Formats: sequence, structure tokens, C-alpha cells
Amino acid sequence: MTADLTRPSGPFRYGDRVQLTGPKGRLHTITLRERGELHTHHGVLRHEALVGLPDGSVVTNSGGHEYLALRPLLRDFVMSMPRGAAIVYPKDAAQILAQADIFPGATVVEAGVGSGALSLWLLRAIGPAGRLVSFERREEFAEVARANVETFLGGTPQNWDVVVGDLVESLPGAVEPASVDRVVLDMLAPWECIDAVAEALTPGGVVLCYVATATQLSRVAEYIRGTGLYTDPEASETMVRGWHVEGLAVRPDHRMVAHTGFLLTARRLAPGAVPPDVRKRALKKPSYADEDVELWTPGAVGDRQITDKNLRKRVREAQRAADGARIAAGSADPDPATD
Repeated sequence: MTADLTRPSGPFRYGDRVQLTGPKGRLHTITLRERGELHTHHGVLRHEALVGLPDGSVVTNSGGHEYLALRPLLRDFVMSMPRGAAIVYPKDAAQILAQADIFPGATVVEAGVGSGALSLWLLRAIGPAGRLVSFERREEFAEVARANVETFLGGTPQNWDVVVGDLVESLPGAVEPASVDRVVLDMLAPWECIDAVAEALTPGGVVLCYVATATQLSRVAEYIRGTGLYTDPEASETMVRGWHVEGLAVRPDHRMVAHTGFLLTARRLAPGAVPPDVRKRALKKPSYADEDVELWTPGAVGDRQITDKNLRKRVREAQRAADGARIAAGSADPDPATD
């Protein structure tokens, strides 16, 4: 089906995701279901009390406590959706869209897909005229991502392909050479994919790597430079600090979202092109030795693993949410036994 990439609107209906803000600002994200109920120590709120109400309504539970009901924005959704792997946070997703220059109609390759958070931002940016190809090595992560995307969009976009497999092996069969506008690599060892990405990127295309540690950042930067196929890479990180604003009490929040990852971008050169600064740098002695490279291997960097039991739970949660989205979209009948 062709999913609507805009945020849903109109009265709440069964299958919709709803974000409830209750006493003391406590958030609850639920999927509306027939005979469904939200139980807290403040009382019970029946899902049927929300059906038919518009966004921004206030409802009262059995204990007399009020809840503000809103459909979650994309940033809210990605922070509360089931996760198979760590997500790209909204502050980094916004910078990825800007620094990689994701535009409507673009052909974009993404690896890995993780839990689908970045996929949702990319799909919104490229619009229905663009194409997104997402690579993921683990089938379980791909299942979570598909379900999360379907939950938020109300269906699976026709311009989104999820390929389960290694990008280096699968990319040549998924896209034509020099046909990809942008590539986003969110993986442990992105330098392993740089050569394959160079074949797929159109001249002037952008590759963006999202890495967590300084050692990963250094390794991928030096590898990109060593290929001679890209412009000199640029690196940055984004830190966001909120502010408390109430009357004359204006001050920074006590907590802030600081480091989550580094962004590194470079552009594909035309075949045979050699920038002037590259010739000068080639005459200089490298600033690292072979023993330093050992510290950059994926094993040395480390990778947190999710247990199979926990991952199966995340898959079930994501699929239940996707079932609710299909009900809301009218492509499935409500199941009263499902809550």
C-alpha cells in the first residue's frame, strides 16, 4: 500500500497511537483498542473514552485525574517505540538530514536499519518521489524496524526496501552504479563499506557516517582520506541543552542531552579527480602506526549485544503496534481479544 507520510489527524480511532500526559507530567503511550484500559495507581482510563475526540483533548480517569491526549509527534514516537537496537536520537537525526542534504526525490541508502528510527526521518524527507534502501544484517532488527515504520505511517511505503544482509555484498544488486544520491552508515565499522559506497554514489553524492566513539571516528576518517575517492571528511557532534522558562525564572535545565554520536561527512569525487590539498597531504608522514590500527578494530571498539529473549519481546511489541496501525488504516478488523 502507499502510506501517508504526513502526521495523521482527525478524531482518535481504534488502532491509533496516543500519548497521554498525566499527573506530574508522567507520559503513557498506548494503542487504542476495543475494551482496552490504561491502569495506573491513579486509577483506570478506558480507551473508549478517547475514541472520537480530537487531538489535544483532556480526559478524566476513574480516580478523577486528568490526562492530556495527543497523537505523538515523530520525535515522541521514536523515543517510545519498541527497540531492537539503539536508535538515532532526534537531535542527531535532524543533523543527519541537514548535513547529508537529504532532499525530496533523493535515492538514499541506509545501513544498518536498527529499530527504524532514522528510516522514518529519511522517508519523511525524501517524500513519495524518493527511494530509500535500508540494509540490516539481522532479520530480527529488520522485523522491528518494519513494524515500527508501519505503526507510525499506517502502512509500509512502496518506496522503501529493506534488505537483510551485508551491505558490501548486497549493495551492487540493489542499486545501479553511480545512481545513489546519499548514503548514511550507522554501524560499528563503517570503513568496511566505504569502497562499495563509492561505486554506488553519484559524483557529488554524500556519504555520512554516524559513529559513537572517537576511535571509530578517527579510523573512518583516515580510511576515507586513503581511498582518494572523496573530499576531505568533516566531523561534528551535536549537544542540545533545554531551558526552563517560567515568568522571570529563566535558566538552563539541570540536565542536557550531550554526546550521543559523531557525524562525519564526505562527498564523492568525479572519477579521476584529485583535489589540490590531497597532493600536499600525500607528501606528509602518516600520524598513526600499524599498532594504532589494532585499537580501531570492531572487537576492540566493543559492541553491546541484546539477548535473544529480549529481542523476541521487542519484535512482538513492535508487531502488536503495527497491527493496531493496520486497524486504524482500515486494512484489518479489530480483534477484541488483543490488548
